[in-house]
Amino acid sequence: MKTVLAAISVMVLMTVAFAGAPQHAVRAGNGAPSGPHYNLNIIGVPKDKSADMTGDNGHRIFVDLGSKSGAAVTTRIMLSQSFDGTFEVLDANGTDGEASFKLPAPGTYTVWARALGKPGGSATMTTCATDPLDPTAVICSLENEVFVRGTGKSQFKNVTDALTTIVLAPGSDVALACGSTQVSLFDPCLSGFLWQYDNNGLKLLQVRFYY
Repeated sequence: MKTVLAAISVMVLMTVAFAGAPQHAVRAGNGAPSGPHYNLNIIGVPKDKSADMTGDNGHRIFVDLGSKSGAAVTTRIMLSQSFDGTFEVLDANGTDGEASFKLPAPGTYTVWARALGKPGGSATMTTCATDPLDPTAVICSLENEVFVRGTGKSQFKNVTDALTTIVLAPGSDVALACGSTQVSLFDPCLSGFLWQYDNNGLKLLQVRFYY
């Protein structure tokens, strides 16, 4: 009888433990989670766009393609905070060097990305902000994400940390002013947040925000 009661107790405890555990989403075959998300395509093009794409609500931003073997071409994707939980492209034409995108403060979503297009291209994405001690300078995170379009099926990877935080040098004036070496996107100790997109021939970066 004692053995039966002990077994029942163990089963009850296991049921309670599993009920309280977080439920992880099932990954799709491309490595991404399942569930609702906003999709953003960053498209590399060989020629600059001339159309005015300000206020463009499409799910894409055009950037200079650059060269697979030459120096990277840099586009600044300026970031503004959304207070209603929405994601929105404000300026889709980054071929003039600057585009803009609106998104919520971190904490309610994760960010996943993968390189697509013909094999061989790559791009580096870094979160940056205006230097509060020198408004003419930009401070970029010590960490970034590199996307390489290899052969075979492209897989999503979790890039939440790299695209929603700025890692500062320990002991730097900015880190001391912010009180931390890791600052979240839209933290008031910094301003002028942006993603620096350095393209070496990558035709398409697919970014998903899962909420």
